[in-house]
Amino acid sequence: MISTPQKIRSGAAFPFDNSYVGLPKHFFAPQSPTPVSEPWLIKLNEPLAAELGLDVEALRRDGAAIFSGNLIPEGAEPLAMAYAGHQFGGFSPQLGDGRAILLGEVIDRSGKRFDIQLKGAGPTPFSRRGDGRAAIGPVLREYIISEAMFALGIPATRALAAVTTGEPVYREEVLPGAVFTRVAASHIRVGTFQYFAARGDTEGVRSLADYVIDRHYPALREADNPYLALFEAVSERQAALIARWLHVGFIHGVMNTDNMTVSGETIDFGPCAFMDAYDPATVFSSIDQHGRYAYANQPGIGQWNLARLGETLLPLIDGEPDSAVDKANGVIRAYGERFQAHWLAGMRKKIGLTGDEDGDLELVQALLSLMQAQNADFTLTFRRLSDLAGDEAAESAFVASFREAEASSAWLTQWRERLSRDPQTTSARATAMRSVNPAFIPRNHRVEQAIEAAVENGDFSLFDALLTVLARPYENQPDFAGYGEPPKPHERVLATFCGT
Repeated sequence: MISTPQKIRSGAAFPFDNSYVGLPKHFFAPQSPTPVSEPWLIKLNEPLAAELGLDVEALRRDGAAIFSGNLIPEGAEPLAMAYAGHQFGGFSPQLGDGRAILLGEVIDRSGKRFDIQLKGAGPTPFSRRGDGRAAIGPVLREYIISEAMFALGIPATRALAAVTTGEPVYREEVLPGAVFTRVAASHIRVGTFQYFAARGDTEGVRSLADYVIDRHYPALREADNPYLALFEAVSERQAALIARWLHVGFIHGVMNTDNMTVSGETIDFGPCAFMDAYDPATVFSSIDQHGRYAYANQPGIGQWNLARLGETLLPLIDGEPDSAVDKANGVIRAYGERFQAHWLAGMRKKIGLTGDEDGDLELVQALLSLMQAQNADFTLTFRRLSDLAGDEAAESAFVASFREAEASSAWLTQWRERLSRDPQTTSARATAMRSVNPAFIPRNHRVEQAIEAAVENGDFSLFDALLTVLARPYENQPDFAGYGEPPKPHERVLATFCGT
């Protein structure tokens, strides 16, 4: 067993260009991964590795050691980031990376900067008596969901690799250990700002804000009020992101402020899940006992989280406190309009509309209400509507989405009447609808089946098959048609778990 991580001097070189480590020392804690006994590479995301400018051949050879933390690539400057956060509404002034270690940053082939982070790589100063490790189930879940989100076109962190450690982790039961390698535009969260604001460290907030502007929003450097402009830009990205979640039936599950990035990426796929039958009150997370983060609550929680970000920026927005509050409140109020605009624009596309009419919102809401009343599957209903848009013979399949055969007839009449005023051709409309209404999502029962096979039998074939299907979510894949079907009653997954 390797007792300390070893530095790589050749072979799998990483083009590190680390910037976060240049911030004040209280922003992070230097921390090397804790080596493991018998690492084994489950999966290497070779296309992503190539995009990041990494040596794929070398990673095939050394990836198990690198992505377990046993070997540290030359140029890495491992650290655990400090942050705070509101968790289910209660504020924790110190959280931080308790089981995650940022190896460093790379510039990819297109010139974009990305973090490379190991999750489950051992304890850090922020572990709060935890072991800093991860079990294989949560690692596979995050790999599957993050790559599915990417394929769906939704901003999200990416999966670079997953490895087993050859060591057990102890939760409610003994489980195989694993490490997940995550790639993100950055890991800076609303909670990162809260960490410094909670300590009265205005200069820390300013340094962080300046860094975020330089890294994610460089055009804002020239704004009359860069910090107010930053707040507006983050609000816009979150409004667009959460609307995209709702368009595909995604439920994050733990929308704490430490799980909201300022870059606008989806992050931390713990108890997340995709809805089967449409119900706006759907909750999967086992720790969300009161439905705070239910499907339909996500837009409002996004606004609440942004208000917490705004509080940290007040001293930077305006030196006069009342004026700062007024300006920040204006951004928070505007978020609702931003979200509604993004959501309705996406829903128009999902039902095949290109233009805007006053009754479009009511038409969308009528369909959603019908789906809820009839227990219709969210993904399958919209996909079948896409088929119907291009072929009237597909009406029987669409109607079959509902429990009662005649339930959709009145809505279909209204929809066809509205389409008669839309300029698209039938073929173009069907193609456009299929490009936004996926045939395949990471259905909970399929994810759980893949995890169970890996945990119980060391069988990763279902995991690999699921990744293959989800890489092309908008295409018809006849050989994998079963992956598009809702679960049978005995297959339904009613609760998902955080995995920490």
